[in-house]
Amino acid sequence: MAQGLEKTKESVFQKLSRAIVGKSRVDDEVLDNLEEVLISSDVGVETTLRVIRRVEQRVERDKYVGTAELNRILKEEIVALLKENTAGDAAPSPAAGDGPYVIMVVGVNGVGKTTTIGKLAYKFKEAGQSVVLGAADTFRAAAVDQLVVWAERVGVPIVKQGMGADPASVAYDTLAKAKADGAAVAIIDTAGRLHNKVNLMNELTKIKRVMQKVIPGAPHEVLLVLDGSTGQNAYEQAKQFTLATEVNALAITKLDGTAKGGVVIGISDQFKIPVKYIGIGEKMEDLRLFDREEFVGSLLN
Repeated sequence: MAQGLEKTKESVFQKLSRAIVGKSRVDDEVLDNLEEVLISSDVGVETTLRVIRRVEQRVERDKYVGTAELNRILKEEIVALLKENTAGDAAPSPAAGDGPYVIMVVGVNGVGKTTTIGKLAYKFKEAGQSVVLGAADTFRAAAVDQLVVWAERVGVPIVKQGMGADPASVAYDTLAKAKADGAAVAIIDTAGRLHNKVNLMNELTKIKRVMQKVIPGAPHEVLLVLDGSTGQNAYEQAKQFTLATEVNALAITKLDGTAKGGVVIGISDQFKIPVKYIGIGEKMEDLRLFDREEFVGSLLN
């Protein structure tokens, strides 16, 4: 984890060191500098202000707080902030009752959506759970081809149709196969177009409705994949997709190649949707279940 977040950690530490240089205690100037550090690390303005308020309250309560303690206090307050959003912390598991646990994956093209699906399939398979993939992003031939490659690499079945096929039809066939095979998990890819929110909403709603004909209550998880390296742009994508569909889990990818890892804290806080997975490398096992204490510890230890 620490290695995967190295670029963000180095950036945050350098900025923090500059923020407290020559200071022995946390005063208004240090807090102003800390605010600048968090905003420039893509934590986001609103979340930064909440963190600063918490740190201010600690300083006020403890009367005298040295800058040496700032790291510990900052870590504790960020973890406490993330704990307020407690849903979705458990490891993924098949739904209770009949049929597979259904995950519908959404996100714009280029964020690592297909790769995340492949790594997710690997994670479930390694846990001893059978998986079926559904290539319902039928608007890009490359999307289907990429998912086929991942299915072969992981060794799981995939349901696909021709380019331009009805995505809802692919989703229906995927769930029918998963149910017939007694699979534990079905993961459905969807198109990553964002240019028209109404069309996107209609399409995702239709896919959901059709899936529910096979498995009532599906999908159990709507996983939004965001590229952490895009920083503030990831916030806008989260905003658009949460308006378009009922997202209940987040995966934030490409954190190993960026100094913008603070975006994980901001997005989790702003959208009150649990970050379930983070991508910290290119290997199959580099999609990790998000542990907020481990994450914050890796940034601030």
